[in-house]
Amino acid sequence: MRRDQLEHAIRAACQIIDRPEVIVVGSQSILGSYPGDQLPASATMSIEVDILPIADSNEETARLADLIEGVAGEFSSFEHLHGFSIDGVDLDTAVLPGGWRDRLVRVQNASTAAPAGEPRFTGWCLDKEDCCAAKLCAFREKDQHFVAALLDAGPVHADVIATRLHTVSSRQLPATEGALAWLAARSAP
Repeated sequence: MRRDQLEHAIRAACQIIDRPEVIVVGSQSILGSYPGDQLPASATMSIEVDILPIADSNEETARLADLIEGVAGEFSSFEHLHGFSIDGVDLDTAVLPGGWRDRLVRVQNASTAAPAGEPRFTGWCLDKEDCCAAKLCAFREKDQHFVAALLDAGPVHADVIATRLHTVSSRQLPATEGALAWLAARSAP
C-alpha cells in the first residue's frame, strides 16, 4: 500500500458512511506517520486498510463498518478497480493502549477531499508505537513480522512499545504478557 492509496481509502470510507472523519487502526496506519518510501517493504505489503468509523456507540460503529465492508471490502468491485480493499472494523477489533486517541496522527489534505475539493475528509491514524502494540497483542505471525521489520528499520522503538503495552486493559493481560515477552526476547543479546 502507498500513502496515496491510504488517502483514497480515507476519502472513500468517509463518503460511504457520510461522515467527515474515520480512524485507521490496522497496519497501514503506519503510513500516517511515514511515507511508504521511508518504510521497509514488509510494513506496507497489506492491500487492505482497516477503518474504524467514529460514532456514538459501538453498535452504530459496527453498522457503519458493515456499510464500508459491503461497498469496498475484500472481493468488492472497489478492490478490483483500485487494487486494495477497505475493511470496516469496530471497537472490539483491536486491543489498543490507554490514551491512544490522544496520540492519533491526522491525515487530511487535497487527496482526502471530495472531488469538488470540499469537504476535506480526515483520517486519524494510530500512532506508530500504538499500532505496533496493537499488532503485538494480536500476535499473528504477520503481525510479528510487521513489528520486527519496523524495529529493525528504526522508525519505532521497543521501549516505547513496551511502555504502551503496560497501559493496555488488564482484561488483555495474556496478550500483553506475550507481547512483552516477544519484545524482551528480541532485545536480548
